[in-house]
Amino acid sequence: MTLQQEIAGCTLCADRFAATATGHRPRPVVWFEAQPRILIAGQAPGMRVHNAGRPFWDRSGDRLRDWLGVASDTFYDRGKIAIVPMAFCFPGYDAKGADLPPPPMCRATWHDRVMALLGEVPLTVIVGGYAHRWHLGPQASVTATVHGWRDHAPRVFPLPHPSWRNTGWLKKNPWFEADLLPHLRTAVKDALK
Repeated sequence: MTLQQEIAGCTLCADRFAATATGHRPRPVVWFEAQPRILIAGQAPGMRVHNAGRPFWDRSGDRLRDWLGVASDTFYDRGKIAIVPMAFCFPGYDAKGADLPPPPMCRATWHDRVMALLGEVPLTVIVGGYAHRWHLGPQASVTATVHGWRDHAPRVFPLPHPSWRNTGWLKKNPWFEADLLPHLRTAVKDALK
């Protein structure tokens, strides 16, 4: 059995998910192969991704693909781009309808093995605060981490989550689109050569 098959069959969080407001079953979304050119290190699938079984299969994915400057066929080519969130399943919603955080059990169970399989990846794009903290260590804030992108480039780019909930953040931080995105798109093109 491959690592991807092991993760796809994981039910470690079944009781946890059943107790959420969504009361859903685990459905790990596994999207990677060994030796990709780019790693998208994210947070956790949302409900639409859970239902579709495909990562970033929502408006956040549209925005992320635009940020990267890649078409869907390239984005979903597992030989080119690996998508590895901090939790492979949708964590669910709390009683107020807010996203629950990625369960730490998923990262603890799978991430070391996944990263070993991926090997040396030319470009890593780290999306959101949960992923920033795991891949880069403790961070002051998402804004500070993303603003300090030059400290990690050209091999690593920390990004905010591309959720449409962050539209206000993008308006308050115009340097993101003006300064960071052109460098990110160049790094993506270089990594995919």
